[in-house]
Amino acid sequence: GAGGPGGEAWDTEEDGEGLEDGMEAQDDSELTFALHSASVFCVSLDPKTNTLAVTGGEDDKAFVWRLSDGELLFECSGHKDSVTCAGFSHDSMFVATGDMSGLIKVWRVDSKEEVWSFEVGDLEWMEWHPQAHVLLAGTADGNSWMWKIPSGDCKTFQGPSCPATCGRILPDGKRAVVGYEDGTLRIWDLKQGTSLHVLKGQDGHQDPLTCVASNQDGSLILTGSVDCHAKLINSATGKVVCVFKVESIAPKTPAGEGEEPESNSVESLGFCNVMPLAAVGYLDGTLAIYDLTTQSLRHKCQHESGIVQLLWEESSAVVYTCSLDGAVRLWDARSGKMISEYRGHAAEILDFAVNKDASIVVTTSGDHQAKVFCVQRPDR
Repeated sequence: GAGGPGGEAWDTEEDGEGLEDGMEAQDDSELTFALHSASVFCVSLDPKTNTLAVTGGEDDKAFVWRLSDGELLFECSGHKDSVTCAGFSHDSMFVATGDMSGLIKVWRVDSKEEVWSFEVGDLEWMEWHPQAHVLLAGTADGNSWMWKIPSGDCKTFQGPSCPATCGRILPDGKRAVVGYEDGTLRIWDLKQGTSLHVLKGQDGHQDPLTCVASNQDGSLILTGSVDCHAKLINSATGKVVCVFKVESIAPKTPAGEGEEPESNSVESLGFCNVMPLAAVGYLDGTLAIYDLTTQSLRHKCQHESGIVQLLWEESSAVVYTCSLDGAVRLWDARSGKMISEYRGHAAEILDFAVNKDASIVVTTSGDHQAKVFCVQRPDR
């Protein structure tokens, strides 16, 4: 019945009884945003005030709405495919939305007016510059695009002829790191349009890159790949400092003739701002906390199902994870212990965002909803 016509009829008095794992019975959220009519793929909060969210979904729609009451501010209309990327500029003046077909639109938040749009090839990722009205995006043809907004001045960075699967502008705002499907990684000089470092072969990954992050001053980069490895890279020299690999908990069945061994890809990663720690989240549900000083595994936090994304709190050693089981969890990276868990979605969480003072988590899910959770922590 789910998803089909009349699927709503299932929500009768039973109140979700008999749902597996009590997935829907418990709802810890303060507020549900329910204007999407299909899976909600992405969410971002406005950096300046942390009062607005933008969400994009499989219904080809993106909405800008208020966190306090879920009130719709405006719809970012005109997309022709699933909206997979959405985010606010550093000063919250603009919001950009991008769909899978490569249509990118930018709106002025105060006037709610579209100020720019552009069409590229199939869109893989998109992000704003940390200090300027500049947008960077990676596409399936291997190019990375950079535009000044709203003038639209454009620059392209040609990668190998395979998708640019992930990318991140470094904190200095002068360089960007881009990962590709063939396992290579490039550090680009944004002004010159030249690549400063190319990591490939043994230095690169053996499989497509899935995610990339940098520490606060941009001196270190962490890359994750389908090949189960995370690599720590010195951004100035382009040299690999160390390789992190977690042994999977799942008993490995030996791969038969022509069978692929089970993959345990790295899904998300990030650096702690207040201690020399990094977190890596894997498809098998392992959250690994690494000590960067000793380059060793410090804690392994196990989830029942795959980790979709992780985020560090801005000013403490707390990691947030969201996973395929529909829960958000907070972990103390010093002890490796779970602090708390929040539920409310009836399907997997696909993306989430944490506000600056770490009091609010906003999640998006395959259940067509976005939810706002208040994370009250005893140590505050």
